[in-house]
Amino acid sequence: MTKTAPELPIEVDSETGIWTSDALPMLYVPRHFFVNNHMAIEEALGAEKYAEILYHAGYKSAWHWCEKEAELHGLEGVDVFEHYMKRLSQRGWGIFTTEEIDLDAGTAKVRLEHSAFVYQMGKVNRKIEYMFTGWFAGAMDQILAARGSELRTVAEQTQSGAEEGCDHGLFVVTPKH
Repeated sequence: MTKTAPELPIEVDSETGIWTSDALPMLYVPRHFFVNNHMAIEEALGAEKYAEILYHAGYKSAWHWCEKEAELHGLEGVDVFEHYMKRLSQRGWGIFTTEEIDLDAGTAKVRLEHSAFVYQMGKVNRKIEYMFTGWFAGAMDQILAARGSELRTVAEQTQSGAEEGCDHGLFVVTPKH
């Protein structure tokens, strides 16, 4: 394993202790802390209900993030989506790769390797990265809206590295019907 310094900009306010990256406030917490809290909430609400809540929250957050980042860096279209995948990967959630993207069709396929959830939970034989799902539709829809498109999308996790026989996660974005 080769270790490197973080590739994303990190600033810490010396008075408040607030971390920022790309002008957005951030929290820096251990992976086990985050995943343990995530699993406690899933246990209390049930995976299906929790996934639904996270989908909508993640969608909204991805839209906001992509909007701010596009503005800050002068990005548009596929470049915004690729920047988002890069930043997610740099933050330790896993390595996100855009396998396919077609803005005109409102479709994308995202591969997830080295998932933080799989590293923490192991092979539990179910889709456990549902927290990410709304992120991809939110990012896609923000990009589409910025292009003046009325098209909106939905995202679905089709496989997880936590499932037997799978070594990576896969998410698919398609037009909303």
